[in-house]
Amino acid sequence: MSSKLKETTGGDRAVPAPADAPAAPPARGAPAPGALAAKVRTLAPSMTRSMQRVAETVASDPAGSAALTVTGLAERTGTSEATVVRTARILGYPGYRDLRLALAALAAEQAAGRAPAVTADIAVDDPLPAVVAKLAQEEAQCLADTAAALDTAQLEAAVAALAGARRIDVYGIGASNLVGQDLVQKLLRIGLIAHAPADPHLAVTNAVQLRAGDVAVAITHSGRTTDVIEPLRVAFEHGATTLAITGRPESGIAQYADHVLTTSSARESELRPAAMSSRTSQLLVVDCLFIGVAQRTYESAAPALSASYEALAHRHAPRSPR
Repeated sequence: MSSKLKETTGGDRAVPAPADAPAAPPARGAPAPGALAAKVRTLAPSMTRSMQRVAETVASDPAGSAALTVTGLAERTGTSEATVVRTARILGYPGYRDLRLALAALAAEQAAGRAPAVTADIAVDDPLPAVVAKLAQEEAQCLADTAAALDTAQLEAAVAALAGARRIDVYGIGASNLVGQDLVQKLLRIGLIAHAPADPHLAVTNAVQLRAGDVAVAITHSGRTTDVIEPLRVAFEHGATTLAITGRPESGIAQYADHVLTTSSARESELRPAAMSSRTSQLLVVDCLFIGVAQRTYESAAPALSASYEALAHRHAPRSPR
């Protein structure tokens, strides 16, 4: 395996700070209070059950949780102090005291009416007007969560890599491949060479041809899809710059990604699987990448867009006379 492969460490191996240790300064990149619920929704499915209890408790009752010591929260959730601290760190805070500050701020936002309410799941007997309202609110929340949690430094690096790429491969299976096709179509219209093979075998054989100066993009909500991980690994080992768009930044895909862009999703339910709810946030990230690349390459992108529009203009039906 390539020496370029990053070392990964699980949150469970972190050594918890003593309960009476001095408060650490806020870490750079720690999520803002408004992004805390988004982080919980994004990361909870990949946590252990005990850590999920802690995460879901602080998200559902930030005011009550902020009033508790690390020992109190451990007792309330039936876990240990070490589990509480590990959960805080996975959510992006250096320690529990930093998480408490964020919880207090989130509680204040909720009291002022600035924090969104949690929507109910869509039921099989919901009338269509209720379905429309619930979907609209969940889609809006999903976009807001993704925007709040998106690491703009990682996004800038990804945009720079794409803007200067000789060739771009995009890997995704199922609904994620549809998102990949959307990205490829956008990049082609500004003059970049991009491909999104739907066949996993073709994806691997394409990845073998990549070199330094090329970019490979993997799109997978779970971060565990073998047919997406495999071509990204091959591209990574052949020297290409690699990007992962995933809802699970601690999953297996991340060890082969130079840059990770985290997406959010609505709560999974019987009528709304993760593949459906994650697509909205993936498309937001794709649009951010495209706009960023178009801005960086404007002198060549603008004429390319105009040329593609003119080439297709005759295929649009003429306007009917008034």
